[in-house]
Amino acid sequence: MNAVVTESLEPLIAGLRSRGFTVVGPTTRDGAVRFAEISCAAQLPAGRGDEQQPGRYRLTERHDALVFGFAASPDSAKRYTQPPRQSLFRMREGTVEEAEAEAPRIALLGVRACDLAAIAVQDRVFLGGRHPDPAYRKRREAMLLIAVNCAVPGGTCFCVSMGTGPKATAGFDLALTELSDPHRFLIETGSGRGAEIVTTISHRPATGDDISAAEEISRVAATRMGRQVDTDGIQERLAGAHDSPRWAEVASRCLACTNCTMVCPTCFCTTVEDSSDFTGGVAERTEVWDSCFTLDFSEVGGSSVRGSGSARYRQWLTHKFSTWFDQFGMSGCVGCGRCITWCPTGIDVTEELGCIL
Repeated sequence: MNAVVTESLEPLIAGLRSRGFTVVGPTTRDGAVRFAEISCAAQLPAGRGDEQQPGRYRLTERHDALVFGFAASPDSAKRYTQPPRQSLFRMREGTVEEAEAEAPRIALLGVRACDLAAIAVQDRVFLGGRHPDPAYRKRREAMLLIAVNCAVPGGTCFCVSMGTGPKATAGFDLALTELSDPHRFLIETGSGRGAEIVTTISHRPATGDDISAAEEISRVAATRMGRQVDTDGIQERLAGAHDSPRWAEVASRCLACTNCTMVCPTCFCTTVEDSSDFTGGVAERTEVWDSCFTLDFSEVGGSSVRGSGSARYRQWLTHKFSTWFDQFGMSGCVGCGRCITWCPTGIDVTEELGCIL
């Protein structure tokens, strides 16, 4: 392991800002840990934790000063790789104006291993097919990813089952492990850009004790998952469960509110909205996030292909854990647990899989 240790994240944040990056990291807002632009380490949620269970999220006070002592927040990198709303083009007095894709230089601080895996899924979706998305590519190339090895899994996490965490192993520029007694951060480099940034901040070489402490944190975190899923043969088993009575049972509890797809770091469905100004001289087409749980998402010829809640839930779950493999050669779930935490009726995808399979 090529690693160094720094006592504070202040020089890293300052160094990134001096290089023209907008630093986005975890903060506390609206009663949750949320990603937002930060200018100094004091804005990070030191001493804050969270409690996550099906349909429940609460911020808590920790008895230490850990900066990353919480599990996955409702925000993921998807908000920055695939913005919730983006202009496609405008038409002004009969002339089409193509919208320039925005690709700010963002340094995303605090990305968990499950979210790195989700970015890899998005890369396959948007860049791996016959028609790569140039706007997505532009945003990805402008983004710097600073991972954090998870030390405190939440009650709904199951990244170990999905093979995506809790330790970041690839896809990052820098990876941090927060250590205690004394408080410090072990930094691993994952790219040339990351290695260059490390040279500009104060640090010392990591000792054997530092490395052992970091490895122990990841080992212990892996034993503390709040949920688990048996993924052995799940693609075939789920494909064969089309007529399970459980689909109707879970649909009776599902509100089709789309919360699960909005917080999911891999769901990529969108629709388009057309609007015009009051004078009628300018019209705009905008791409916005959509969800397979909405009735009109699969509308064809004036009616929905999936007219029932059970059909829509079956489509979502089967796509995530089965047909995503057929489409993209990988799972569509990374085990972050957000869909469980943020479901208002507390539907637990791991429980549903256990009942269906």
